[in-house]
Amino acid sequence: MERRVGTVSRGIRCPIIREGDNLVDIAVESVLEAAASEGFELRDRDVIALTESIVARAQGNYASVQDIAADVKAKLGGETVGVIFPILSRNRFAINLKGIAMGCKKVVLMLSYPSDEVGNALLTYDQLDEAGINPYSDVLTLEKYRELFGENKHEFTGVDYVDYYASIIKEAGAEVEVIFANQAKTILDYTDCVLTCDIHTRVRTKRLLREAGAKAVCGLDDILTASVNGSGYNEKYGLLGSNKSTEDKIKLFPKECKDLVLDIQAAILNKTGKHVEVMVYGDGAFKDPQGKIWELADPVVSPAFTDGLIGTPNELKLKYLADNDFANLSGAELKEAISNSIKTKDDNLVGNMASQGTTPRQLTDLIGSLCDLTSGSGDKGTPVILIQGYFDNFTSN
Repeated sequence: MERRVGTVSRGIRCPIIREGDNLVDIAVESVLEAAASEGFELRDRDVIALTESIVARAQGNYASVQDIAADVKAKLGGETVGVIFPILSRNRFAINLKGIAMGCKKVVLMLSYPSDEVGNALLTYDQLDEAGINPYSDVLTLEKYRELFGENKHEFTGVDYVDYYASIIKEAGAEVEVIFANQAKTILDYTDCVLTCDIHTRVRTKRLLREAGAKAVCGLDDILTASVNGSGYNEKYGLLGSNKSTEDKIKLFPKECKDLVLDIQAAILNKTGKHVEVMVYGDGAFKDPQGKIWELADPVVSPAFTDGLIGTPNELKLKYLADNDFANLSGAELKEAISNSIKTKDDNLVGNMASQGTTPRQLTDLIGSLCDLTSGSGDKGTPVILIQGYFDNFTSN
């Protein structure tokens, strides 16, 4: 019988993961138990994905605010430090800011406006237009910001991040000055020691600051790249991708975990004879049309994946074929013609008009987004995702 279902994404319930747990055994057993419970079988090229959170937890990759403070002080001098372009997040940045401030005597906090890098808004463009403010050139003091715009609470969290971040710095024992600007070099009017907190534009920002004569420049990816007093660390990403664990501790992005995905792949092959792909995923890469928030606060969607997930989709657009190449066909003839086109398609469809409208993104970014939406970030209890049929097409049986 012809298969009538395409891609299926399943959240797999797992035990609560603790430091030192064997994630290979847990992931494999959880997937196989789910298959037995729900009456499905694994197939070649299924995808098993693990959220980065459980990988980091199993690794014990944690650090304290004291560890952050020590590294910031060592790398930026411990006096007046410019902290620029942070995202507005209680979970992602507030706890880091506490540690950063503990390692400084004064923090000059420079916020981008009208929103942060991932779309969390302080203001609207309409507010800027009404006030006659040019965000590309104008620098606002805190007093000017309040005079023009008053208090602005985040649409979803109800937090005034300007006041919230300033309070965190003060409570950590540092003096604080808040400014609003979008040109990185602006901070050099206040201090020549800078911690730039942007995620995806960090390389350019650091280059601009160094070229402009900054004395010391670090990104979040330069803090906790090695253990401090026995802390966790991430050699490649530092504090990027970290999350709040407790009021005084963060969970870092997972350390190197390519061996983990390869071991899971091998274990599934050994137990089932099926060759699956495996990946670790963090934030999905998608944007919320209501809040304008771009979800990707991690440095990458997937820090580790098996080789079968390298690349981008190579797909034909069925509606293009139906409306153009085979506009005079219908029913069984149309199905056969489209099926033949798929079976004989080129290995690389870049530039082919019949592929226009397909999603030109890395497989790991697309699949990671699907995983993130499936697992959610709350109490579903499904930190492992099984995706079946992702690499199917119209002709798959």
